[in-house]
Amino acid sequence: MSFAKFAKAGHAPTLFSSFLYFDLSFMVWVLLGPLGVAIAGDLKLDAAQKGLMVAIPVLSGAFLRVLAGLAVDRFGPKMTGLVLQLIVLAGLLFAWLVGVHSYDSVLMLGILLGVAGASFAVALPMASRWYPPEHQGLALGIAGAGNSGTALAALFAPGLAQAFGWNNVIGLAAAPLAIAFVIFLVFAKDPPNRAAPKPLSGYFKILGTRDAWMLMLLYSVTFGGFVGLSSSLTIYFNSEYALTPVVAGFFTAGCVFAGSFSRPVGGWFADKFGGLRTLTVVYVLAIGGLTLASFAWPSAWVALAVILFSMVALGAGNGAIFQIAPQRFRDEIGVVTGLVGMTGGIGGFYLASTLGLSKQVTGTFQLGFLGFACLALVALAALTAVSAKWRTTWLARQTSLAQA
Repeated sequence: MSFAKFAKAGHAPTLFSSFLYFDLSFMVWVLLGPLGVAIAGDLKLDAAQKGLMVAIPVLSGAFLRVLAGLAVDRFGPKMTGLVLQLIVLAGLLFAWLVGVHSYDSVLMLGILLGVAGASFAVALPMASRWYPPEHQGLALGIAGAGNSGTALAALFAPGLAQAFGWNNVIGLAAAPLAIAFVIFLVFAKDPPNRAAPKPLSGYFKILGTRDAWMLMLLYSVTFGGFVGLSSSLTIYFNSEYALTPVVAGFFTAGCVFAGSFSRPVGGWFADKFGGLRTLTVVYVLAIGGLTLASFAWPSAWVALAVILFSMVALGAGNGAIFQIAPQRFRDEIGVVTGLVGMTGGIGGFYLASTLGLSKQVTGTFQLGFLGFACLALVALAALTAVSAKWRTTWLARQTSLAQA
């Protein structure tokens, strides 16, 4: 597969617009994580409350992805994306003007930020439908590299909070979102092969297929691990190694960039070697990395290296799963993206909240990491159980069509 053929296969302005919308929306989605140290200091939050604070936007975004996926299939990705962006912009400006003064209001803000997390169910179907099956891995990997927006939050939010106050950062976040909105409005185009809208009941027939549930399980680990760590690492490095919020944000940003830009690499590997083989390797590496991350390393740099390794594996897994999903559910990719993305968010909520709970109850983050490593082991066993059937059924048919 040459990049020249890939460039001619789809619509580059839409792919870029999808990436940018996804990227800056994800920056806002996890904003409470990088601001968590400052917010917790002002509002006197304990470890469990900090864990729930950063987990709530992840859970909210998870469930809103289903609604966004339905809207994409019924109204098109462009209209859906524009409406979601306007909601987030209005919410950020309102929160900034009114102020966030209590733990309850932080949680309410977290629910609103979940709307930004629902961008996943818009950007990926929009990119997917512009590209043929043989280019799905790379196209969705590029669009999905918008995960890197979580690194932008970690990189800039702690320093801005130190300079201007964390409440003002909420208002500042609206500026780049407004730029992304204009670019999306001007350059993004709905794909030409949009499937005809179906009755709402028709979408949920997908839940009667075992393949959909399997993809949901697989993504709950890869994306759940990625977003759960992205939301929690600033607090983790500050709590475990006494790093300042700014330095902890830099460490977090490094981990998130690694996981984000390994996503298109995972998609490329899946295109070249097969999604199932790629995922098998990913889960083995993730289990090892998460287990190692559970130990209290004597140096923050060692901990950084271990978590970087884990994030690269999880990011590559995200790309591989979305090389497979459109091959099985081409006509229903909007709702499937919403459902699979929902479970990815639930996995992230589980990891972020259990890391905080583990710290509160035991004094360390170890049980949170080990619990998620066990979930990755379950996903690996399930993938092994279905691999033979998938290779001989719909994956084989899609390979034949691509070569015809």
